[in-house]
Order: sequence, then C-alpha cells, then structure tokens
Amino acid sequence: MFELIHENKSARAGKLKTAHGTVETPCFMPVATKASVKTLSSSEILDIDVQALISNAFVLYLKPGVDVIEKAGGLHSFMKWGRTIFTDSGGFQILKEEFAPEVKDKGVTFRSPFDETRHLFTPEKCVGVQEALGSDVAMVLDDCPPYGDGHDRMKTSVMRTTDWAKRAKDAHKNKKQLLFSIVQGGTFRDLREKSARDLVDIGFDGYGIGGLSIGEPKDKMLEVLAYTLPLLPRARPRYLMGVGSPVELIRSISLGTDIFDSAFPTRNARHNSVYTWQGSYNITRGKYKTDFSSLEEGCTCYACENYTKAYIRHLMIVYETLGMRLVTIHNLHFLRKLMKKARAAIEENRFSKFESEFSKMHAG
Repeated sequence: MFELIHENKSARAGKLKTAHGTVETPCFMPVATKASVKTLSSSEILDIDVQALISNAFVLYLKPGVDVIEKAGGLHSFMKWGRTIFTDSGGFQILKEEFAPEVKDKGVTFRSPFDETRHLFTPEKCVGVQEALGSDVAMVLDDCPPYGDGHDRMKTSVMRTTDWAKRAKDAHKNKKQLLFSIVQGGTFRDLREKSARDLVDIGFDGYGIGGLSIGEPKDKMLEVLAYTLPLLPRARPRYLMGVGSPVELIRSISLGTDIFDSAFPTRNARHNSVYTWQGSYNITRGKYKTDFSSLEEGCTCYACENYTKAYIRHLMIVYETLGMRLVTIHNLHFLRKLMKKARAAIEENRFSKFESEFSKMHAG
C-alpha cells in the first residue's frame, strides 16, 4: 500500500507498493491504452525507468479481448512489462463521441469503434474485466460529464459515481489488486466536496480526481484541486487523471497530488514538440536544419546520446516513425527526471523554490 515518506508544505513524497513493485511518488505514468505506449516497446520504456503505466480496460476488453490476455497469463505477461500497471475503467470514454455512450444508473453502454457492436459496462463488469486483466490498480467506473454541463447534471454524476463505487467495491474480490475510486463534481465546489466525502466514507486504496483537464481554464483546475485534495485521506495516494504538461504537473504536486497520467507528452512528441528544462520547442523549425547538437544539452536519454537535432528534424519532416520514437523517448525521459527532481526537492524541503524556478523556465 501507500507510505507517506515526507511532506514539504502540501507537496508529498511517498511509496506505493503494488503486486509488481514499488512506485515512488510523485509519479507520472505514460498512457498505454492498447497495452503499448505509442511507438515504443516495453523494454524501451523500462530503459527510461518508467515505474508504472496505465492501460484502458474497456479498449482491451474489445481488442484483443479479455480471454486472449488471460491465456497470455495476464496483461503484464502479454505486454512483457514487469512493473506496475493501472487500468482505467472506461469512464473517460463517456466524453468521446466515437464510443456513442449511453449513460444510465445501471451502467454505460458503449459502441465499439472496431465493429460498432454495443457493450454494457456496469461497475461490476468493469471490476471483473480489470481483475481478469491482472492489473495492479483498478479504477472504478465513473460518470464523467463534459466541462460546461450544469449543476444538475454534475449532481447526478456525483450521485451515480458514488453508487457505482459502492457496487464496484462490493464486487471486487482480488485483494492483491488495489482499487481506486474517482472524485467527480466538475468545477462546483459543493459537489466536489460531497463526492470526496462520500467516497472516503466508503473507503478505497486510493483516490483519483477525474473530470479535470477536459477544457476548463487551467487556473480553475488548480482551484478545484486546492480545495479537493485536503478532503482526501493523508495516508492514501491521490491520482490526478489526465494531466501531463510539465508546469501543471509541478503545480499540482505543490497542492498535494501524488500520481499523474496523460497522453500529452507522447502525443506532443509525435507532433514535433521537444521538452527541455528551458521550455519546449518545435524540432521541425528551420533553425535546426544544420544543428548537429543533441535535442537537449546534457540529457542522457537514448535519443540525445546517439542523434542530433538535424537528423531528428529530418526524420520528422519526412514522417519517418523513428523520429517520433526518438522524441517520445526524450520527452518521457524528461518527465521521469522531472519527477525525480521534484521528489528530491520535497525531501530536502525546498520544493517551493524548485517550483518557482521551474515555472519561470518552462512557462509557455
């Protein structure tokens, strides 16, 4: 389970123990929706020292199917990954039109984007699928409305999410697998507070904060975090779902968040954006055509130790997959190092200074 090692004001350094090892927090998880981080192999992710991944239970239920993954010996064996795996419930797919979701108290009916068949995902089925996949951390099914929906819809979401969380906990049998619930409520303080308190009353191994980073202003997201996080148990991990920009990660850590996931850094990598300690830049700009230095001076990632900006720029411009792979490796390496530096700053009681200096360098 979770051990809180040190606090520096609200920022926290901890350890989450799972069936497949220990995850040091703060921790950023790359997204492996279909059991792979786009363009990279599991061994390449391990070389970056990624501690945990998150896959999507509903998508894997559709393809290749739970039966296939069970026959492979579980998700870890299937994708040859020996470290921690979280699985998301599929609740986020409520926001995606291609899944044509129908949300009712019983559960969510999704349309498969592969063959257009329809599938009912109840809280009980969601837990059963995740137990069969063998992930280390399962997320309960939640009702995640889009940003901008009114108070009445958000209130329904909170009540439904709480009911689903109770049903999920009752159905959950694998005690080696941790079960996290998800706080909802949009940007309404009264609803966030109700959701958090109701879920804490039920009791879970950890708590996700969902329904953020879906279109609301960034300051509003941080405001919601600031009043929601203190309502969650100090001795349980706090997981902000779907946030992956470097500055937002550091600001969220300062408020007391432990775990993050997002496709943002890998998607940005495939669209030419390189992360550095001085900010991000577009590798396809003309100024890099004859720049034979590494993506970032002093970086020890595979891309920086072996290739130049000029070469990687060339690959990106001609749409060679290797270019996307190299920038993805670099960006994930950057975030792993960022989490290590954040943890060290917390343990040395200098996180406020670290946050201020980083935000100035990396703004924009």
